[in-house]
Amino acid sequence: LYLPYAKQLVESKHAYYCFCDKERLDSLRQSQEHEGAKYDRHCLGLSEREIKENLDSGMPYVIRQKMPTEGSVTYHDAVFGEITVPSSELEDQILVKSDGFPTYNFANVVDDHLMEITHVVRGSEYVSSTPKYILLYEAFGWDVPVFIHLPLITKEGGRKMSKREGDASFVDLIDMGYLPEAIVNYVALLGWSPRDNQEIFSLKELEEVFDIKGISKSPSTFDFEKLNWMNREYIRKMDLDAFHAKAIEEYKKASLTETTADLHKVSQLLRERIEFFTQIPENVDFLVKMPDNYDLNMYNHKKMKTSTENSVEFLEASYQSLAQLMDWNFQSIEKALMDTVETLGVKNGQILWPVRTAISGKQMTPGGAFEIADILGKEETLSRLQISMDRLKTFNENQ
Repeated sequence: LYLPYAKQLVESKHAYYCFCDKERLDSLRQSQEHEGAKYDRHCLGLSEREIKENLDSGMPYVIRQKMPTEGSVTYHDAVFGEITVPSSELEDQILVKSDGFPTYNFANVVDDHLMEITHVVRGSEYVSSTPKYILLYEAFGWDVPVFIHLPLITKEGGRKMSKREGDASFVDLIDMGYLPEAIVNYVALLGWSPRDNQEIFSLKELEEVFDIKGISKSPSTFDFEKLNWMNREYIRKMDLDAFHAKAIEEYKKASLTETTADLHKVSQLLRERIEFFTQIPENVDFLVKMPDNYDLNMYNHKKMKTSTENSVEFLEASYQSLAQLMDWNFQSIEKALMDTVETLGVKNGQILWPVRTAISGKQMTPGGAFEIADILGKEETLSRLQISMDRLKTFNENQ
């Protein structure tokens, strides 16, 4: 496919055969070590007879593009504007290798022409090499596409993101629990600014408002904190049924599907609290099993005015109130515990903090005492309260 096109350039004097072997090229590079290695056009001056003899004898060859030696090459980039590169900086690049296969720089020009590509979008690191492509298009007499060079996306420290260095790809981000819509939205805003301060865009909205004029010339830093925020916003806007359907796989990983917990109520809680779906197992593990020997010092909370000592009293009163409930639901649990607050004449937190801690065994949970007790059910809630009270009593006796 590509060799005939290369030979066409040879015939039009825009390319030439090069028979230099590896030893000569290595020697040339060593002699130019302090000048920047560049092919010296040794084979450009070969006569037609010499070229024919070499080809007939089966001598290995490459085909090189013949670059202009004077003046400069200027082209218009949709982002960076007019770009001029001196011809003296352009090397006679190889178009076809000695094995007959084309180089990327040659194949992509031929491929883009055959596929009738009108716009070439790529990273700004290719700005300086584009004149080589421009010259190829002109040598063939083909229409030159519009070039749009995008600023690089870098990581902290300014280094280019690279899969080779372990930086996440789109698929990796999906596997990490990010939503495709959030990733697309976030990446669209890297190096591009909309006309207003809007940050959340659907794909259809991006199609309508995206304008090349808004693309920055400067590199953008990939900020995971900003991506986390955007992903959280997308999750919060999800329909509850859609959220639940996607969360089920994570519930299975956490073995939550093997419990009697109302998974729809769990989804209702989590939708407002997680940044990405892979956070779900660590947020629901306590619903599957009460953490063994959790730290009782969590009951010592200065702001809530609770301690390991007074928490026993608060938990016993809460246990009695909850045990009397005939109907177990969020509203009845809330009323029972708030009535306990009023009866004891204490602050809300002095009841709710110990209860939440006693039935979860965790410092942080996706819901409060009412929600967790509702999801666990009456039997499990009372069982956990009793276990925690017994542990606290033993702990206090040994102090």
